[in-house]
Amino acid sequence: MLRQVLHAGLRTSFHALGRFVASHPVFFASAPVLLSILLGASFSRYRVEDDVESLLAPKHSLAKIEGNLVDSLFPVNRSKHALYSDLQTPGRYGRVIVTTRKGSVLDPVHLDTILKLHRRIYQMQVTVPATGFNSFNYSFSYLCLPDDKNVCIIDDIIRAMEEIQSARTSNRSIPTLRYPITQLADGRQAYIGHQLGGVQGWGPSGAVRGPGTGARGEGVRSARALQLTYYLQARGGLMDRVASQWEKAFCAELQHFAALHPKLGLYPSTSSSLRTDFQFSSVLARRPLLASLGVCGVLAVLCCSMRDCVRSKPWLGLLALLSITLSGLTAAGILNLTGATYNSTYLGIPFVMLGHGLFGSFEMLSSWRRTREDQHVKERVASVFEDVMLRFSGSTMLHLMTLGLAASPLTNMEAVRLFCRTAALAVTISYVYMLSFYSSCLVFTGYLETGYRHGCFCRRVPKPDRLDSKPAWYRCLMYTRYQDETQTTNPPHAVNHSHPHTPNPNLTHTHAHTHPHAANNPAAHGHGLVANSTHPHPHTHTTANTTDLHPQDSHLLLGCVRRCYGDWITNTYVKPFVVLLYLVYISFGLMGFLQVTQGSDPSALVAMDTATVLYTRAQQRYFSSYSPVIGFYIYESAPYWNASVQRDLLEYAKGFQRISWLEAYLNYLSDRNQSTSQPRENFTRTLRHSFLREPQFAHFADDIIFAERGQGEEPDVAASRIFLVAKTTENKREEMSVLLDTLRRLSLTSRVRFLIFNPSFVYLDRYAAAVSSPLRHSLLAVLFLLGLSSLAVVEPLVSVWLGLTLLSVQFGVLGFMTLWGVELDCMSVLCLISALGHSADCSGPLLCGFASGRGDSRTRWVRVALERHGVPSLQTLICYSAALVPVGSVRSNLTRTLFRCLTLTAGCSALHTLAFLPTLLTFLPPSKSRGRPEGEGQRQEVECVEMNDSTRVLLQSIR
Repeated sequence: MLRQVLHAGLRTSFHALGRFVASHPVFFASAPVLLSILLGASFSRYRVEDDVESLLAPKHSLAKIEGNLVDSLFPVNRSKHALYSDLQTPGRYGRVIVTTRKGSVLDPVHLDTILKLHRRIYQMQVTVPATGFNSFNYSFSYLCLPDDKNVCIIDDIIRAMEEIQSARTSNRSIPTLRYPITQLADGRQAYIGHQLGGVQGWGPSGAVRGPGTGARGEGVRSARALQLTYYLQARGGLMDRVASQWEKAFCAELQHFAALHPKLGLYPSTSSSLRTDFQFSSVLARRPLLASLGVCGVLAVLCCSMRDCVRSKPWLGLLALLSITLSGLTAAGILNLTGATYNSTYLGIPFVMLGHGLFGSFEMLSSWRRTREDQHVKERVASVFEDVMLRFSGSTMLHLMTLGLAASPLTNMEAVRLFCRTAALAVTISYVYMLSFYSSCLVFTGYLETGYRHGCFCRRVPKPDRLDSKPAWYRCLMYTRYQDETQTTNPPHAVNHSHPHTPNPNLTHTHAHTHPHAANNPAAHGHGLVANSTHPHPHTHTTANTTDLHPQDSHLLLGCVRRCYGDWITNTYVKPFVVLLYLVYISFGLMGFLQVTQGSDPSALVAMDTATVLYTRAQQRYFSSYSPVIGFYIYESAPYWNASVQRDLLEYAKGFQRISWLEAYLNYLSDRNQSTSQPRENFTRTLRHSFLREPQFAHFADDIIFAERGQGEEPDVAASRIFLVAKTTENKREEMSVLLDTLRRLSLTSRVRFLIFNPSFVYLDRYAAAVSSPLRHSLLAVLFLLGLSSLAVVEPLVSVWLGLTLLSVQFGVLGFMTLWGVELDCMSVLCLISALGHSADCSGPLLCGFASGRGDSRTRWVRVALERHGVPSLQTLICYSAALVPVGSVRSNLTRTLFRCLTLTAGCSALHTLAFLPTLLTFLPPSKSRGRPEGEGQRQEVECVEMNDSTRVLLQSIR
């Protein structure tokens, strides 16, 4: 009873809203346009997001906390001897990978060329400002990070190459270069595993080892790649601008140098490369998005067209797209005024709006064609609102629920949160504009139809007697059927089903109950079976008789579904094959679901053929033998002089390539025949005054922080760090994730308080949970909303079927997405979240239409539901899929993920709406009552009241 009362109230409210909109069409058509123009003028405040790490990395993670602690203990400016290019993350830097087409980078000709490149970069200058009297020239020596002698810190491989060049010039023996840890001329050991790549080493007996297979300190025979890093200081706004200009000049210089030396391959990367290449996807997608809009517009016009030129409404297809475009412009204006920033993930928002907006427009047009043509336009629009808006509002609520919860603070991924917040705003505005702008356009086209004007040219169509003298092409162009001709060629049907049922909440067709003897009076029942003569009537009910008065005037898709597809899909011999197809669908979906992998690499979301992608490929090819340098930070004072603590720390570092001050210090003590287990004062005094003053060990001073004690006492070692490098294979990021979890578990049980950090951990740490949690929350929210609404608004079985359909579509999209090579990253999760609303748009009306039917067989009601709601869903899917095609041509990893996920969403939704659900509903609940209700034999009186209108004679049937 509560459900019936709420349905009656909502339908009455939408009926009144429809009459109100139809009474003021000019206002509702002009207000959205003016508002969009006003808000669109705010694009002068358009800003692009600069911090890509905050978008793509989990917002709240332990790695970020550890990174802040590391920066406070060992800031990059504090390093005075050496920097590790994949450990430090300064504000600005320039990095380049140099490869050889043939030979080794250590060959004399290539070595001289690389050192020449280094000198050119070192001497390169930028002018800031570019013009004016206050311009200054800045070189790398001014911007670099200085060492303790105020000389720029450069990579150790450069020092080693300079030593080799100097030895060759002076005809001395060439010093041995070892890999991955080598010894420099000053006696210092340096890790060069991240600076030299594609290495082939000499074995113990002089045999050549393969790339990356060398042992610790093994001699280098050849190397295919070299990586150089140039760190910059950015102290304040001016220096940051200078560093930004230096990065641009750095890339330009490398491009010019590569043209002069074609035997070398140069792959540059800077601190702004990821941000630039990530946002470049939006630039590449501009023209394809316009092409998508054009293709979708053409198909929307065709989907709204009919053979009957009066009842055809091609302009409504373009106006639907215009309504979606205006709502997008309004949402963008609101974002600009509120100071929001844009990023490339927003490319998916137009498709969220497109799918939802087209669904609403095609449903309204389908309902309009089922209304009685002799009604006034206001009544027809009110009937459309009463019939469609309850379902459209429900699907909008599903969109807002999924997007709104994903935009909440529960989401730990900033890109997902911002996307869902913006998409929720856009869907809300699109819904309002569909109620106002598109509905008012429907009113205008309705008046054109009432006046028998051409649906495209708006010219009045002559009557048939005047068309006979016209040419054939003109008669074909102006083909229509007048009302009097309709009543003559299509005699009214006789007796109608007369069931005094309780009003159904999903009413689509309502009829007046006809007196058995009224069949002789055409005026009394001439429209007794015309669909959707909707009035607030306590005894209206739904029937399955959908005989069209003008079958030859029907839309092509409607005719195909009515005459062919509906009978075929419900055929007894076809059902087993459809069920088998669904089992195959589930099997392949499960196969992909079990192979889901997380895509935490941010370079997988940038445009193709950009500096970031080319640099990442070169790094994976030549520098994948070892992991990035991992910092092992002991952030509390520890008894380093204790033998058990020394054993624990050495055991933790066992199996790694390492640069460890503690290990070097213990070896130093052993070489001097001193005990490694000494009192604290002796241990610290020897460390400070002997060990760190040796030239080959002086660089370890950057790795130790001393804390002063009382006067006259030796300071404590307050914090320290060592560097670890692990041997890796092709699955480098997965191994790093496993290593991170293993060492963190070890830190919880160790008596020495330590942490490990590398900048890549910010993307790896809890990435899977951060990416998948918004999807889980949205899915649970939708299921909760369906369960709650089944108590008062929607029939319980409809909620159950819709929930199972959403789960099935999500499962299929996730599985097939993995089989298609798409990883679970923030972009694919955004598509999966929007897929919930899209699948609800397609399958929800079909389920509601089927569940609302009473009195006929399941098969009959499946066919009726396909005719009424399957055709609008099919039209939406056709236009939506065609709009995706141009996006698939964009050379971007982000748009490729977007295209594949949205294509799978459309395909899985189409399969469920047009194949799986129509077949399963023929033999699964809800059931259809075949009994004759009580009181059917009672006579029903029909009173026909004639109401005069300015354009038509309105026949309103009242019981």
